[in-house]
This record gives sequence, structure tokens and C-alpha cells, in this order.
Amino acid sequence: MPHRTLSDSGVASHRRPLLDSIDSPRDLRALSESQLPEVASELRNFLIECVSQTGGHLAAGLGVVELTLGLHYVFDTPADRIVWDVGHQAYPHKILTGRRDRMCTLRQKDGVSGFPKRSESEYDTFGVGHSSTSISAALGMALAAKQKGERRTVIAVIGDGALSAGMAFEALNHAGSMDIDLVVILNDNEMSISPPVGAISNHLARLLSGKVYTSMREGSKSALAGMPHLRHLVGRWEEHMKGMLMPSTLFEELGFNYIGPIDGHDMGSVVRTLRNIKDMPGQRLLHIVTKKGRGYEPAEGQPTTYHGVTPFDQRTGELRKGKSKGPSYTQIFGGWLCDAAAEDARLVGITPAMCEGSGLTAFSKRFPDRFFDVGIAEQHAVTLAAGLACEGLKPVVAIYSSFLQRAYDQLIHDVALQNLDVTFAVDRGGLVGADGATHAGSFDLSFTRPIPNMIIMAPADENECRQMLKTGFEHEGPAMVRYPRGSGPGVAIDPKAPALPIGRGEVVRRGQRLAVLAFGSMVAPALEAAESVDATVANMRFVKPLDTDLILELADSHEILFTVEENAIAGGAGSAVAETLSSHGRVVRCIHLGLPDRYIDHADHREQLAACGLDASGILASLRAELESAGWTQQDDGEPARRHA
Repeated sequence: MPHRTLSDSGVASHRRPLLDSIDSPRDLRALSESQLPEVASELRNFLIECVSQTGGHLAAGLGVVELTLGLHYVFDTPADRIVWDVGHQAYPHKILTGRRDRMCTLRQKDGVSGFPKRSESEYDTFGVGHSSTSISAALGMALAAKQKGERRTVIAVIGDGALSAGMAFEALNHAGSMDIDLVVILNDNEMSISPPVGAISNHLARLLSGKVYTSMREGSKSALAGMPHLRHLVGRWEEHMKGMLMPSTLFEELGFNYIGPIDGHDMGSVVRTLRNIKDMPGQRLLHIVTKKGRGYEPAEGQPTTYHGVTPFDQRTGELRKGKSKGPSYTQIFGGWLCDAAAEDARLVGITPAMCEGSGLTAFSKRFPDRFFDVGIAEQHAVTLAAGLACEGLKPVVAIYSSFLQRAYDQLIHDVALQNLDVTFAVDRGGLVGADGATHAGSFDLSFTRPIPNMIIMAPADENECRQMLKTGFEHEGPAMVRYPRGSGPGVAIDPKAPALPIGRGEVVRRGQRLAVLAFGSMVAPALEAAESVDATVANMRFVKPLDTDLILELADSHEILFTVEENAIAGGAGSAVAETLSSHGRVVRCIHLGLPDRYIDHADHREQLAACGLDASGILASLRAELESAGWTQQDDGEPARRHA
């Protein structure tokens, strides 16, 4: 397949004779070391070209170009395993491992995934998307290799941000006590090294990882075995010197041989250090310093903005955004949070490293003393909120649906069991488009619905989202407002709209024979579909507590009920409706529409909904199929009529 050029933006593709010759790391290893800087330049330019067309994660990948080349150049991949953390930075890895010609399909339906994916390539050793899993997975692979008698090196690449999660330290603590061949690379992209410090650090890193130093250290331990006092003195001197010059103490105490920090953009230093590390035994931790967005000025200057981007103009860096239908649900939450905080001094905002993504930027600036970004530590975020609530504050936890999965025990044990006053603003409920299955909020209604004391709401539109946030905040107990990614149907927002009565839905369209009980984002497509078959549509609003009276009224006045939700069918809102009908002895046909029992791959959100039968056309097809099955035909006026026998 020929390479796609930047014809849409009018920018010609850079020449890349070396990169075009690399179809696998074996081809890369056939090059001379002196050619690697040129490969790095070509790779960086190609990455910018690709993402400018498709959108995706950019800054993180630009920061690890030299590291990625070094890893595949020095180690025998895929026999040696590389485990990437989160995967935002894995695009250069994908380009070097046989997917260069398909990068123009990045994050599109049936195209290259935005994250490492085992089914996509043997070089993607572990499927990722959530943070801080790399060391645990790599340790498992290293232990498996030892048990099977296979010689290989396993490398975990983790960023300083991902290292903030407790899971990473749990893995480090475990790995340090094992006799295995494991390399952990700490990619530190939150600081820069000045030239003098960088040169000294690089020299020390090469020295500490070199065979001469390693053999001298091991030899001295043997030679001084009979002189424990002198050996102790020399050991203390060594640790003192290393401690003054580098942050090694923590990792050394955990059982790792610490090397670094080194300049992660010095190709020669990266390769030489990796070669030395390859020949060292045991557990090694290499600390490299990189810059997010390296080599592309807009991304270097605004690494947060260019972390995940829409298609953009490569020359100017200007992001190409589609026509906005209005504020996103995330923006609505951010606006409500600031307004609520201005009225109630007890409100505090908490996020696990998703300030921008969750809409907390304005709040963090206006109320810095009431804003807590806890890092990538979802469990801590929820229990921190519980502690704050114990002392009379009113915490609001802003978190993605798929990230709330990581704090399930804390949600149950620390918040709900104690009936604490914590509001959860759960973003990205439902399918999320190009980010795919790893970030989809497919299960939150199912996993929160069984929890006692929880109030669960799903807004149908922008104004209702704000009302529900107010409702949850005013409720003295745990409450969750679950809203989708992106914009709503375009309903105007009334900042003074009142809170909603808890557990009450509403009928938004009256029809006959069929009734659709729609939850959250499914109200709009359900209404569109209902027009063609004259069906009743109810905006249920609350998943817990359900509006039992409304459900029973619809069951008594309609022949067939449909439930529709952008959540897994198993255990979701539709299941709750079925349980209600059963407990009240109502026998009525009830069809459940929702996410199927499989993971939904990356694609445009509209394509995902269509594939699941959850767009207006899909819902209408289900309604018509049921009418046909029940013996009803469509009259000219659009109303269903009983077919004659």
C-alpha cells in the first residue's frame, strides 16, 4: 500500500528513505548505529504527518522516538518483550513493527488501534490503555520465562505520571525480591536536563551500567567478604556518592540497580546505555529524561493540548475541529462545578490526573485551595473523598467511567457502605469512539446498580445534566451522574433550573402499543425512531431508584416494552426494569436494547452505535421487527394495525 501524503493540508511528505526500508525491527538492526539519528528524524516527521491527518495521541510518542529506536535496535524483539504503559506513546513502536503503511487508518474502523493490542501484532506483548500496568505485566512475563526455562529480557516502559499509581509500586516491591531478568525504564518527561548536568549524568549512567564498574563492585564484595567493617564502609561510600548525584535510593532499596538519569533524546547515549543494561543481570531501572512533543514546536510548547489531538495543520499546528453543536457534557459539568462552588464553600473537587479531560481547569484556577488532583490513583481519589465527607465537606469526584472501574472496592466499602455524601460526575459513559474498548464506559450502570445507598442518574440532554448534578450534590448521600462523551442534542441550559425529584421519570412522547423506556443518551434516538411507529417514549432519568409507578403504568397500557441504554445489557438499566416487572407480577413482553456481550472496537461513535443497533435506525428496526412478529402492519398514517388472519 502506498504511503498517504498530506494532500488534504497541502504539505508534502518528508523524504524517509531509511524509515521506508524498515518493515520490522530486524531491518532496523541491520542499519549502522550512525544511521539511527536520521531514522529518528524521519520517524518523528512521519509520526507528525500521520497524526495530523487522523488525530490521536501525539506529544507522548514524539517524546520516546529515540527510546523506541534504541529498544528495538538493542534488544531482540519480539523474543525480548517490551511492555508499554498506557500506550499513548506507542505509535513509533507501531510504525517500526510492520504497521507503517497502515498508520493512515489509525483509530478508524477496522484500522490500527490507538493502543498496543495483542491481536494486532506479536510485538504488542500486552494490551493496554489504562495506566500503571506495565511493571506487573512485565514481571509476570519474566517469571513465566524463568519457569519455562526461556532466556529473554522483559522491559517495562513507564512514565513518571503512571508511577504515581499504587499498582506500580506494588509491582516494584514484588519484583525487587525476585531473581529475574527484568528492566524497568522510567520515562521522566516532566523535567529537563541542562547541558552540564546532562553530560555528567550520561557519563555516570554509562559508568554505572558498564561492565568494568559492575565487575569492580561485585569483585569488591567478594574481596571484602572477610572484612565486614571495611566492606560496610565502602558500601556506605558508594551509596553516599550515588545518593548525592542521582535519585537512586528508593529504587535501590526496592532491589533494583538504578541507572540514570540520562538524556532520552541523545541517540548514542540511549543505545550505549541500553547495551550495557542488556548485559547486566537481575532487576535494573533506567531513568531517562525526555520532553513530550519533542521535535514539533507546537507540541513542545503545549504538551497537554497536543497529548490527544484532532487532525491539525502540520505547518501551523492549528487543530481542525468540527462544527460544535454546543457545549459538551464535560464543559457543562465544569460550568456547574464553578457555580456550585461559588454558592457552597463545602464543595471540593477531586480528579485522578484528569483535570482537563474532566472539565476541571476553570475550577482549579478559581478555587485552587479546593481542588485536588491526586495523580493516577483512582482508589485514593475515592477514599480521599470519603475522608473529606466524614468531616462535613461535600466532595465531587470527576472521573471517567472506565477509570471508576479501578476504584470499585472503594466505591462500595469506603463511600456507599458508610452512606457518605460524595457526588460522582462520571464522564465518558457509553461508547467513546476512536479510543475503543479500553476507554469505553460500557459497564458502570451494571456495576453501580447493585450498590446500596447509590443514586444513579443519566441525563437525556444538556440542561438535564446540570439539573442532575444539582440533584446529586444536594442529596445527602452517594450519588452518581453518568453522561456521555461529546455534546448532547442541543437543549438550552437554564442555570437556575431546579433539582429533579429523585426516582421520577417522564413521558416525552405518547403513542400506542409500544413503549420505549430510554435511559440517558438513548432518549434522543428513541424519540426519532418512535415517530415512525407511533411508540410511547419515556425518559427514565433514574437508573436507581427506578420510577416504579411509571414502569407499571406503561406495562399496563402497552403490549410491548423496550428498554434502551448505552451500557451493557447484562445487569444494566433494562435488567432493573425486568426485575421491577417481575416483582410486581406484570407479564408483558420486554425487549432489551444495549451494548452486546462483546467489546466494541475503535471506530467513529456513530459507527459504533450503528453496529450495536443503538442509533435511530437500529432502534426503529428493532421496533418494526417486533411489530411484525406480533402481527402488526404499518398503516398509511404511520400507525400500526393488526394484520388479519
